Amino acid sequence: MKNELSITYRDFDSTPALEDAIRSRVEKLEHICDDIVSCHVILEEAHKHKHQGNLFSVHIDLTVPGKELAVTRSPDADHAHEDAYVAIRDAFESMRRQLTEYQQKRRGQVKRHDA
Repeated sequence: MKNELSITYRDFDSTPALEDAIRSRVEKLEHICDDIVSCHVILEEAHKHKHQGNLFSVHIDLTVPGKELAVTRSPDADHAHEDAYVAIRDAFESMRRQLTEYQQKRRGQVKRHDA
């Protein structure tokens, strides 16, 4: 990556394990596209429940030459996001799909339909 990875934690403290999980996911994205300009990840504890698990929201902004890709995984969509690692996995999986599509378009590997 040309620029440093930026990770922001909101409403809770970071842990080395969470940071390692995010960094390893970014490294996997670099295998798909080696010219990622920047990546900003925001991990937020969305709700503070006393009787239920806390839900996590993940937002990823990824800049590649000529385009900015963004993914937001909100806790309302899936209660599996009570686990921060699951929320991170789902967000990065969505980003992987977007990045793969970007690379395919960039290489001209997308089917063109005749008008």
